[in-house]
Amino acid sequence: MSAELTLTDLRQRWNEVLDLVESRDRVVWIAYFDARLESFENGRLTLDFRDSNKLATGHDYQEARLRHRSLLQSAIFDVFGITAVVVEK
Repeated sequence: MSAELTLTDLRQRWNEVLDLVESRDRVVWIAYFDARLESFENGRLTLDFRDSNKLATGHDYQEARLRHRSLLQSAIFDVFGITAVVVEK
């Protein structure tokens, strides 16, 4: 994939990333499935989870996401061929 990867490129193929995460670890997929891709600059992908807090029961998986972030970053590398640092807003 080109070094000029954009946020739009990531959004267009984000389901591929999530599908790969799910095939490797469904618990990690649950922690990330409702992320909104907010920005991608200098190899840093910012995810926003504000919508997950709108549900009546909520589902805050921030601690789990911190423990399993490397699996998501590995899936991004496998789909796009880039190393991205994933951060939360």
